Amino acid sequence: MRVRDTVVAAVGGVALALAFPKFDAVWLAPIGAAALFFAWKAASWKRAMALGWFAGAIFFGISFSWFGYTAGPYLGAFGPILVIGPALIEGFFFALAAVATAVAFRRAPTWSAPLAAAAAYTVMDWLRSIGPFGAPFAQLGYTQAQTPLAVFAAYIGTYGITFILCIIGAYVMDAIVRRTWRPLAVASATIAVAWVLCFSFWPARSAAAPTMRVAAVQGNIRQSLKFVAGEVRVGIDRYVAQTQALASFHPQLVVWPETVVAEPLNWDRATVTSFRALAQRLDTTIAVGAQNTSDLRWHNSIFVFAPSGTRPVIYDKRALVPFAEAIPLRGLLGGLPGASVAGNFTPGKVAAVYPTAALSFAPLICWESAFADLAHAQIRNGAQLLVVSTDDAWFGDTAGPYQHAQIAQLRAIENGTWLVRAAATGISGIIAPDGRFVARSALDRQTVVTGLVGAPPGSLFARIGPTPVTLALLVLYLALVVPGWRRHDA
Repeated sequence: MRVRDTVVAAVGGVALALAFPKFDAVWLAPIGAAALFFAWKAASWKRAMALGWFAGAIFFGISFSWFGYTAGPYLGAFGPILVIGPALIEGFFFALAAVATAVAFRRAPTWSAPLAAAAAYTVMDWLRSIGPFGAPFAQLGYTQAQTPLAVFAAYIGTYGITFILCIIGAYVMDAIVRRTWRPLAVASATIAVAWVLCFSFWPARSAAAPTMRVAAVQGNIRQSLKFVAGEVRVGIDRYVAQTQALASFHPQLVVWPETVVAEPLNWDRATVTSFRALAQRLDTTIAVGAQNTSDLRWHNSIFVFAPSGTRPVIYDKRALVPFAEAIPLRGLLGGLPGASVAGNFTPGKVAAVYPTAALSFAPLICWESAFADLAHAQIRNGAQLLVVSTDDAWFGDTAGPYQHAQIAQLRAIENGTWLVRAAATGISGIIAPDGRFVARSALDRQTVVTGLVGAPPGSLFARIGPTPVTLALLVLYLALVVPGWRRHDA
């Protein structure tokens, strides 16, 4: 029994990982969930925790394998810690989900135990994705960016899709184990009816025709050259030339990737002046990724140059990559292996929105786009368009750029808004409110993606955000497992 459950847990972890890019076996998501619930449901809490952590380490070890693609060699023998460390940290939340699942199958009514298990997994997925150590990649709902289930994101977000996938997996497992199909049939019918209603009233289906001209510039500069002295100017000149070539297109917004200027732009008055002139000459707003210093603190920023030629306004990245851009709790963790080569950036504090001649936009810099709450905060602050500026060149041709682009699709669906994504080496593109890439670049190409965006049709999720959804699932779980509930067979 123990060996069987261990094998099944391992299979579940692998199956979930294969649902993500670049494997893209999206149909494996509920099957992987079913395997995990099967391994966890009858275990003691200690055994469940061990099985959960084991499965989580496998899942995240595969899903996060791209984390150390460029940075790993800088750490030498400690390079693998960039994958192993996050996998073990995030795997702990699988352990908690496993314990909660075991509790659910002991305390919840028989018919609702799979529902409680699905809620538990989703809540733990949320908890591991927030806070200073949060790593919000590999959320199960992301796998459905191009499937019919994506419509649910406009109402209950990516976490809601995760919940639905887990419901399917848990009730499939329950039907096989108990040899009764009625609960699965009821759950499937309920999801089907909900899908029809959600699709019928989906605001993205009746979005206004896009009219605002935008462009995302992809310079395709290798990461090994980007931070080399003397190469910064080469990169700047390339992006300026690509932007100047857009003159006949008359863009109203041009987006450059993260840290095109890999040094403090505010120290370089001549370059700032030239960018101001460029925006004025093209009569466009240009969002430039660059480093920035203020009050002796370093920031990863976007400089927004207006067509008026005035001084740029600056957005500072709010969510920094832990152990890469900054060390969480540096006083306590600063002595860890490799900590000395990590960045020392300071997070920004403002969820700013910037106007253009047509629509106001809000930026998200790289890692930030994986946080549903940060994107939602920008929308609640009045943004009509989301702009993602990222440097996925750190991850080469691994699964990383593909997973990150997939996340952007869910951000667009969740908030019912258009999204412009500029990536250093790809994937750049323009995403419609229904999650479709209406224009998209390939990896490792020097190119410019152009197209139209429009007013946001909005969504229910844009009004409520992720926290109420996940808290409702927590309440659901507690309501099903609190003492006093008497189990009964379905």
